[in-house]
Amino acid sequence: MTLGTMFFTFGLIAVSVGIACFIAMVSFIQQRGVKINWFLIKLYMPRYVGKYREITIRETGRPGVLFYEFVISMNLALVMVILGAALR
Repeated sequence: MTLGTMFFTFGLIAVSVGIACFIAMVSFIQQRGVKINWFLIKLYMPRYVGKYREITIRETGRPGVLFYEFVISMNLALVMVILGAALR
């Protein structure tokens, strides 16, 4: 396994974690009464992440853990894919 492939693999794992966090965030905001457009969910991803952040700040005074996990995992995935492409 080359170094570039290894970075791509880590990037794929980071994206998977980010998607799992996003699904949990959508479930959370849906339980709080927010209507979810399942047909255009990819397009509304930033809106739903922002809504999750807004709701958790209102409830607890700070953004929820899923928000930080989502942001960190997506940024990590971006860095890993860039490194993987550069080393390929």
